[in-house]
Amino acid sequence: MDAVIVSSGNQRKFWVVVPEDFHEDEKLPVIFLWHWLGASAQDFFERGEVQAAVNKQRFIGVIPQAKGDLQFTWPATALESAMRLEEDAVFFDNMLTCVSQQFNVDANCVSSAGVSAGALWTAQLVGVRGDWISSFMSLSGGAGGPAIKPWKEPTHKMPAFVLWGGPTDSCGGLLDFGTISHTLEMGLTSGNHFILECVHNCGHSVPPFVPATGETTFESLWQFGLDHPFWLYPGESKYQQSGLPADLPPWCGIGMGGATPRVGACIDESQC
Repeated sequence: MDAVIVSSGNQRKFWVVVPEDFHEDEKLPVIFLWHWLGASAQDFFERGEVQAAVNKQRFIGVIPQAKGDLQFTWPATALESAMRLEEDAVFFDNMLTCVSQQFNVDANCVSSAGVSAGALWTAQLVGVRGDWISSFMSLSGGAGGPAIKPWKEPTHKMPAFVLWGGPTDSCGGLLDFGTISHTLEMGLTSGNHFILECVHNCGHSVPPFVPATGETTFESLWQFGLDHPFWLYPGESKYQQSGLPADLPPWCGIGMGGATPRVGACIDESQC
């Protein structure tokens, strides 16, 4: 469902994706999905197999569309003002309010996931809206360095899924996503946040998740958000006791430096 609201005086668009067999009495988690540079909400919907994912895993997917006024899509770089950052944070507030008014939302399970520019923004968003977000997933994102705004410690300790494409994950020689992902992890570690680290070694490309039969491609990624509600203790995760889910790639591990980087051929070429 394509939605339009007025936020900070501007018309803003986003997609709301609910299970096709949704029942009014069903209380569902929410995952915000922030798209990459040069993409759209529809691109994320299609590439992320979002309809199939929400049908199977029972959550509401909210896919914001960038305003279109920024060179790097979302206000995560050193170029954007604090006022512009707050504008998109308010957009998040308004989307969550809108969805909560229309559906029975599980307010204890609101996650944020982003890819590339969207991942850079997700790391900034949790710093200013940590009182609402239960966990986040960063795919080739990060924080800090000369180009990206620094990590801001959120009010709530939240689990983080931090993924990047190894030493060749860069964008035009301007951003080294491995370095800024590591900088993000250092902030998370010092703040006592649980980290699931994944390194696929395929550069700035679609992560090579291999789904089991009957699963969508990124099922284990969305499941991370669903497995980590707001009320967990600082640094806590069910994965510490039960071990990593069997459908997570073997190139993931717990904690900064915990991943064993993937080895092998890559299907998709670097896209930046």
